[in-house]
Amino acid sequence: MRSSIIKMPAMGLIAASAAFVPMTAQAGAELSAGVWWVYQNVTDAQGGDSEVLDNETGGSFADPSLIIYADDDGSYGPWHFSAETRFGTGSFTNTASNNSGDNMTVHKAWIGYDVTDDSSLKIGKSQVPFGWKTVNFWPGDGVQGGYGDQMDVGLKYSADAEGGIHYDVAYYHQDDWGEDSTDTVDDNNHWGSSDTYRKIKTGVVNLDWNFMEGHTVGISGQYGRMQDLAAASAANRNDEGTHQAYDLHYMFEKGNWSAKYRFIHAERDFSGMDAFLASGDAPADEEVETQRHVAELGYNHENWFYYIDAGIASTDTTGNDADDVTYFAPGVRYQYGPGWIYFEYLQSDGDINGAGDVYEFDFDALYVAFDFYF
Repeated sequence: MRSSIIKMPAMGLIAASAAFVPMTAQAGAELSAGVWWVYQNVTDAQGGDSEVLDNETGGSFADPSLIIYADDDGSYGPWHFSAETRFGTGSFTNTASNNSGDNMTVHKAWIGYDVTDDSSLKIGKSQVPFGWKTVNFWPGDGVQGGYGDQMDVGLKYSADAEGGIHYDVAYYHQDDWGEDSTDTVDDNNHWGSSDTYRKIKTGVVNLDWNFMEGHTVGISGQYGRMQDLAAASAANRNDEGTHQAYDLHYMFEKGNWSAKYRFIHAERDFSGMDAFLASGDAPADEEVETQRHVAELGYNHENWFYYIDAGIASTDTTGNDADDVTYFAPGVRYQYGPGWIYFEYLQSDGDINGAGDVYEFDFDALYVAFDFYF
């Protein structure tokens, strides 16, 4: 359980301050790269090893990563591509559940085609259109628990329409590369593991309406299957489980201010996934149901951005007597030129586990994250 809440930050919005194009190519890729790492100091983890160690040492610098980006340079007409590969412990990937078996992961890789001037189709690993993302994956993700920064493998059609309408329709065949990988990098192990279960065959729809300058409301929904990876034989790895969720959200941005809110209702039905339900990772009941409220407020002043993420989650799962859990994560981001420095604090009394249910666990920590793009 603890590993899901002690996950460290994924350093900011993916960006690059500079790019280059090979001199010999008339058309090619814009390549760029970045590095990040984080200072972390766990001040409360219910007496766990991380708290004891950091109280003794004063925290530590950890999780370095080298990130390589490749994007088209706009010279392929209607065709486009985008890819990001991370190397190092700061890749935020689980080596036991990812496709590489190492601290290296392909965070995204898609090929796109402009169907019209206002619509496009992507195939590959791309952002799942479900609600909105926080300023920084961690600690802002909080009780979103697998419904924040989702990157899955499949097809996505996106379009803009008159009247400030944007919509997405997508099908994701699986949540990562390979036959049993469940590692979508920034979902914080909230969709099982290579020896429990994984999310597959998922349909997603999203609709956003910019009904007034600076004001957008939206709704997202997803429904799909879950595959039992706890079965000893591949022939018994059925996909009888189902998951569904919907998201109601609001986004505001005007002048120096921004604000976001989302409500998530999520259900997972593990019925028929006998091997998983017989394992030590099984939830309190085969049907898991939760609700989450998440909000973010931000203010921008020159090179400084001040923000706070907060949320509350509750469970309606039979047999789970956990109280409502909350998190509070204020932060400051400073852009010094080629990168950002994040100063963030997290205070929480619970999280979402690998089966998508609520559990109680006190956890407080300080983070200072550094990144540089070139």
